[in-house]
Amino acid sequence: MGHTITEKILLKHTKAKEIHPGEFIDVKIDLCLGNDLTAPFAIEEFEKSGAKKVFDKKKVVLVPDHFAPAKDMRSANQCKVLTHFAKKYGIKNYFEIGRMGIEHALLPEMGLVMPGDLIIGADSHTCTYGALGAFSTGVGSTDLAAAMIRGEAWFKVPESMKFIFFGRLNKWVGGKDLILHLIGNIGVDGARYMAMEFCGETIEGLDMDNRLAMCNMAIEAGGKNGIIAPDRIAKKYINSIKKRPRPGKGKYYSSDPDAKYFKVLEYDVRKIEPLVACPDLPSNVRPVKALRNVAVDQVVIGSCTNGRISDLRLAAKILRGRRIKSNVRLIVIPATQKIYLEAVAEGLAKVFVEAGGVFSTPTCGPCLGGHMGILAEGEVAIATTNRNFTGRMGHPKSQVYLSNPAVAAASAVKGRIAHPAEIV
Repeated sequence: MGHTITEKILLKHTKAKEIHPGEFIDVKIDLCLGNDLTAPFAIEEFEKSGAKKVFDKKKVVLVPDHFAPAKDMRSANQCKVLTHFAKKYGIKNYFEIGRMGIEHALLPEMGLVMPGDLIIGADSHTCTYGALGAFSTGVGSTDLAAAMIRGEAWFKVPESMKFIFFGRLNKWVGGKDLILHLIGNIGVDGARYMAMEFCGETIEGLDMDNRLAMCNMAIEAGGKNGIIAPDRIAKKYINSIKKRPRPGKGKYYSSDPDAKYFKVLEYDVRKIEPLVACPDLPSNVRPVKALRNVAVDQVVIGSCTNGRISDLRLAAKILRGRRIKSNVRLIVIPATQKIYLEAVAEGLAKVFVEAGGVFSTPTCGPCLGGHMGILAEGEVAIATTNRNFTGRMGHPKSQVYLSNPAVAAASAVKGRIAHPAEIV
């Protein structure tokens, strides 16, 4: 029996000669990640253990991005813990304010993620890196502490689900809509502890930004990881990164023809239109046209899901030469400093500001209800983020709708959930 791409990567990183779904294995890791919300707990456990050094100074990554720039004394102290730890143990990949970005956009951009890698992070959206053909998944802070000491982690080998997308995408439809459609189809626990493998002719034609958006939200279906077999697009993306900190081009794995899957589902993307996930679950998906009576108070364009340069370009296409509704707040947050500079150089930042919005330094900010756009009681937001649970972006009685950047931008102009075709 053949192996899936996920099984091949796990097998390469364990001492076992053969693995099967359901088995527990110890694996060597290529990279471990923590942020200002999760790493302080891991660091506390690290120090309690009596460890004198991290397993590899180049393979531990620390990114203060959730409540940074620090919004208050407590968040400042959280960030200080990371700063002190990085200095004490010589962590090479510590990214301070002004040099950081939202972690799941930053690491691929920096060339820290390679095909065939095994990566863990104390953040559930670590599954993003599967877009480059890596096995990446979120873990708890204590698991991160152990990984920083030993360079190892343990897993139960997941079963795999294959999702085949075919057909040509409709206008204004992207990776965000594909993953929302999938989650709406199988539910928030439909792929619980499964390796979610995305493939098919549609996926093969997707650019890296859209692939990253899809894998980012695998966790919203309960997936252990999301993954796309690396190909010419992945290779082109990796080759475009200047001064990569890691030598080589990674290892390009793909699933065997006779690999075993728990389930295989197929989707004709010609039937998929721009979608919105309604409160309070990412699976509560409806077409944009069915929600045109929903007024919004705030629009957020950014996050580790849709804060990349192609997302900002798409939003600017809608907003250029237009003004947002006077009673709407538009907050645009580029995912990294590099994207920030690109947006300024291309005139996108000017478009957002002239439209009546604000253009922020990189931060997770409002996505998790941290800062830079907290919702008050009864307020409604549409965002390009990845979660819309009760109270996710602020008050428990606020509401969050999820969409792609074009829909979000159109909604800012109309003051209600709107289809991009209404504007352009």
